[in-house]
Amino acid sequence: MTQIINGRKIKNEMLQDIKEKVQKLDFVPIFCDILVGDDPSSLQYVQMKAKTAESVGIKFREAFFKAESTTEEVINAIENLNKVPHMCGIIVQLPLPSHIDKERVLNSVDVELDVDCLNIKNSTNFYNGEALHGFPTALACMKVFDYAIEKLENLRQDVASKKIVVLGQGVLVGRPVTHLLRERGLTVDVINSQTENKISLIKEADVLISAIGQGKYITGSMIKEGVVIIDAGTSEENSSIVGDVDFDSVSNIASCISPVPGGVGPITVATLIQNVLLVAERKSKLKNKNGHINL
Repeated sequence: MTQIINGRKIKNEMLQDIKEKVQKLDFVPIFCDILVGDDPSSLQYVQMKAKTAESVGIKFREAFFKAESTTEEVINAIENLNKVPHMCGIIVQLPLPSHIDKERVLNSVDVELDVDCLNIKNSTNFYNGEALHGFPTALACMKVFDYAIEKLENLRQDVASKKIVVLGQGVLVGRPVTHLLRERGLTVDVINSQTENKISLIKEADVLISAIGQGKYITGSMIKEGVVIIDAGTSEENSSIVGDVDFDSVSNIASCISPVPGGVGPITVATLIQNVLLVAERKSKLKNKNGHINL
């Protein structure tokens, strides 16, 4: 019987743990999500993150900018936010308006506060094994991977011999999750736009992680019996969100699958808030070590 990953349940368990740890801090952490423009989907994501942060005792700070705001205006605001006492996480809601210099904006977030891991320094440190934070969606995929190992005895007993395939090598998911898997000493095959034997690699996979954003690309005829599927792709189809995997056609073939929605997505949100907590805990330790400092 196929195991369906309940991402919302895992998210709630993570948030309960985070809430208990936040309550033990000697200050209230602040989290800020910067939104430029009035895109309804982006606004919905910001509001959802705000609600989640506040549910665990983290204060949310709004930073909304008009669509016509300049790169300099956004950067100046971020530089001020970097200095806010008790600030423990700043992210920039993407996509930004086309006239905004995305790289300059992302790199203006203080490395320690960059809980999305999109600052070039943090990204470089991540691949050097020195990062303060990890990419939230990649970490969420690893959470699902570990859940599958826990639930499936054949995977748990011999995970090192399994053929792991990552479909897509994007900045946010594919490349970092490949790195995290290889850090564990696992062998990973990657599929990108230049890969010639895509279909055969997918068919041979014991674990398939997909993050290409092509709705229902992977069907039941493309996979082998018992594969573990971690679907980290999202696309819009008929005003609904779908994953890279055609869930209906693979659900009786895969041994374990994370659905979209309700799989990797909710865990990603919890992982982002967990990154904020890690910043807060580091600041609290530094304060207790050095006496009172401006957090």
